Amino acid sequence: MNGAYTPIRNDAKFHAPVAVQPGFANRVRVWWREIDKWLLALVLLLMAFGTAAVAAASPAAGNQYNVGEFAFFQKHVVLQILGLAVMLAASFASRDDARRIGIVLAVLMLGLLFLVPIIGVEKNGARRWLEIGMSLQPSEFLKPGFAILLAWMLSWRLRDASLPVVAYATLTMALVAALLMLQPNLGATILFGGVWFVLVVLSGVSLARIGALIAGGVTALTASYFLYDNARYRIDSFFGGGTAFDQVDLAYRTITNGGFTGTGLWLGTRKMQLPEAHTDYIFSVIGEEFGLLMCAVVMLVYVAIIIRVLIRLVDEDNLFALLAGAGLACQIGGQAFINMLVNLQLFPSKGMTLPLVSYGGSSTLAVCLTVGLLLAITRRNPFLEREKPGLKDLFASKAQVDNKGSRA
Repeated sequence: MNGAYTPIRNDAKFHAPVAVQPGFANRVRVWWREIDKWLLALVLLLMAFGTAAVAAASPAAGNQYNVGEFAFFQKHVVLQILGLAVMLAASFASRDDARRIGIVLAVLMLGLLFLVPIIGVEKNGARRWLEIGMSLQPSEFLKPGFAILLAWMLSWRLRDASLPVVAYATLTMALVAALLMLQPNLGATILFGGVWFVLVVLSGVSLARIGALIAGGVTALTASYFLYDNARYRIDSFFGGGTAFDQVDLAYRTITNGGFTGTGLWLGTRKMQLPEAHTDYIFSVIGEEFGLLMCAVVMLVYVAIIIRVLIRLVDEDNLFALLAGAGLACQIGGQAFINMLVNLQLFPSKGMTLPLVSYGGSSTLAVCLTVGLLLAITRRNPFLEREKPGLKDLFASKAQVDNKGSRA
C-alpha cells in the first residue's frame, strides 16, 4: 500500500457514472417506453381479425385454385407470424436506421422494377412478379421505401432552401409511374401518386403549385384512360353499371348478402363465386359472413390508425420523421380505402389487397415492414419535450406564406 490512501468508491453515494450494458433486455425496455402502444394495438387487432377473415374466405379460394379448403388459411397463419416478426424487428430501428433501410429498399426495388418487364412472370394479364426462389412483387416492397425516400429528399430544404426538392421528388414519381405502367399497374401508380402528392403538399409548397400538381394528376389519369386498355375497360364498366359477371358486381352482391349482422362464419354462399375472395375482395367476404356492421368497424380501425399517426406527428420536431410518418400512414390508409371502395362498388377495380387483413405473400410481408418502419419513425422518448414546430405549426406557417403571397 506504501502508505497511500485509496478511498472506497460507493456509486450510490457519490453518483459516479456507471456504464449501462446495451443488452437485449435494456433495448426492449427502451423500445416499450418509446413505442406508440395505441398504434401497435390497432395494428395487432387488424392482423388478428384478418386471420379470421382469411379463414372465412379460404374455402372459396381453395375451390377456385383446386386446393384444400383451408390451404390458404394455413399459409396465411405462417405469413402472419413471419410478418409480425418483420414488423417488430423493424420497429426496433432508430430513426436514422429506418431512414437508411427505406432508402436502400427504394433503390433496390427500383432496380428490380427495371427487370420486371423483361424477366417478370405474367399472372392475370399483368407482369408484376419476379420468381427468385419465391414469388416477389417489387412494387409492394417499394411502397415503404418510396415514402421514406421522398421524405428524405423533401427534408433537404432545411439544409438549403434553394434546392429544387419538389422537382427531385416529382422526377422520382415519374420514374416509378413509368415502370409501374409497363407492367401495367394503374392501381399502384395511383397509390404512389397519392403518397407523392401528400408529401409534396406537407413540404410547404404554395397553393398555386398545388393547383398545378392537381391539374397534372388529372391530365395523367385522362391519358391513361385513352392509352391503357385495361383502365378504359374498368372505368367504362364502373360507370356503365357492370354485369353479373363483373368482379366488382359480384363483390357488391357478396358484401350485401349478409345484411347488417352477417350469415355467420363459413355460412356464406355468394363468396364461392367470387374470384380472389381471400385477397382483393376479402372485404366482401367480411360483409357476407360478419355483417356490414363489422365492415364499418374495420373501416373505423383504419381511420383510427391514420388519426393516431397524425396525433403522434402534431408536435413532431423532425421534418423527415414528420414527412415519412405521414407518407407511410397515407400509403396504408390509401390502399385500404381504395380496396374497400372497390368492394362497395364506389371505385373501379384496382387489384389491390386490404393491408393487414388480406392473404398475401409479398404484400403481407411488405405491409408488415411498412408498419414496423412507421412504428420506428414515430417512436419518441416521453421525457423529452419538442423544441421545434410540429405538424400544426407547419400548416400555420404555410398559411401565413400563402396569405403574404396573395397580398403581394
